[in-house]
Amino acid sequence: MNGPKTLRWISQDIPFRQGESVAAALEAAGITSFGRDAVDRETRYFCGIGACQCCLVSINGVATEACLTPAWDGMVIVGLEADLD
Repeated sequence: MNGPKTLRWISQDIPFRQGESVAAALEAAGITSFGRDAVDRETRYFCGIGACQCCLVSINGVATEACLTPAWDGMVIVGLEADLD
């Protein structure tokens, strides 16, 4: 039997449903701010289609649009500022 699927946001395990995007999973968990970008703007879920790039996060050290990225079990996500330090 498979347990619930989770992704890791900073130090918190976030459950998600199969097929859900990273942004949708974070928003469902009450996380509305994804951090700060290189010019100190807040990153967050906004358009949901990848056009605005407001939802950039770092997945495996790569800036990635959270709204376009499917969540997978065990993935580790941090805000962009973690990679800028």
